[in-house]
Amino acid sequence: MPHCDAGLHSCRADASRCGTRRWVMWTKWLGTLLLASLALSALAQPVGPPAPNDVLAIPEPLRQQFREQVLDHTRQPNARLERLVDFLFSPQGLGMRYEPDANHTVAEAYATRQANCMSFTLLTVALAREAGLTAYAQQVDETLAWRQDHNTLYRSQHVNAGVRIRERRFTVDVAWNEVITREPPEPVRDDRMIAHYYNNRAAQLLEQGALDNALRHAEIALKLDPGYATSWSNTGVLYLRNGDHARAEQAYLHALKLDHDNAGALFNLVTFYLRAGNADAARPLQKRLDDVQARDPFHHFLLAAGFERDGDLERAAEHYRKAIHLYDGEHRFHFGLARVYFQQGDHHRASRELARARELSQGDTRALYQAKLDTLRRQGH
Repeated sequence: MPHCDAGLHSCRADASRCGTRRWVMWTKWLGTLLLASLALSALAQPVGPPAPNDVLAIPEPLRQQFREQVLDHTRQPNARLERLVDFLFSPQGLGMRYEPDANHTVAEAYATRQANCMSFTLLTVALAREAGLTAYAQQVDETLAWRQDHNTLYRSQHVNAGVRIRERRFTVDVAWNEVITREPPEPVRDDRMIAHYYNNRAAQLLEQGALDNALRHAEIALKLDPGYATSWSNTGVLYLRNGDHARAEQAYLHALKLDHDNAGALFNLVTFYLRAGNADAARPLQKRLDDVQARDPFHHFLLAAGFERDGDLERAAEHYRKAIHLYDGEHRFHFGLARVYFQQGDHHRASRELARARELSQGDTRALYQAKLDTLRRQGH
């Protein structure tokens, strides 16, 4: 998904009920097929990690185009920010296209006209600073985006770009209407932002079977930001895949030293001990993980969606209600519960939850909920 910094969880394909979310972005794109073809061909070759200083570096052709289309037209900060966003997406500018696997540096994003949310953030921050604006990455830790692939479970964190103009703060986010969050984004240092890039790239390389290269990227992330628990947990997964069980265990334990309730590290370490036949070591960690998940509305939402898909409506309703109890402000939680109530024949409570979903939403989504609510009312419910 939406991309975001990937948290890796080592598990069997059937070890956890989990949902999948695909980020849907604005996909206007202009760029010659020849340029994209040549760039992608070059990127397809196995290469080592870029230097950290190169991740945000703006290539000279991009700098010149940005100056001609944005900077030369205005010196006003607000106008420059508006022009920057238009430059990113419009066919007359870069015409950037969202691609979930496009975990690119700024130069690679420019060459291919493709980026995931991590690369969009890098590109936006770099260009905003070129425009003289105060720009930084922002991180959202608690988001809903799980996917499972090749026996590895990924939970996504989300990143976007923040810009401050005098006392006002702006967020540039290509996934603003697709990411489920309950906390606002927090600004992060450049070291953390660039470490996210290496983490994402390591996860991508793991999927491709390039384990040695994945480890090189992961270890750069640790050097850049050694205090980030998710990086240690991710690297532990890579060590385990590489057959180094001792270093994997040490990485998981260090992640938990940094963040006592890190769900990814808890899950990984529980799985590690159970596979090693050490149930005594796993038991207290499993209790901690259960406690963390019990407080996580997204965990209950995923369980509810799974039970609904399987036709277990009672348990689906139970977990939708738990998700709402923990976080009442997400329209998708209420819509899920409305669907279950409707399938159970309880149209009164379905209408109530649908009305709440409508109140919490906006735009086309709100209109969709209103249409469904109108249909129920016409049917006398």
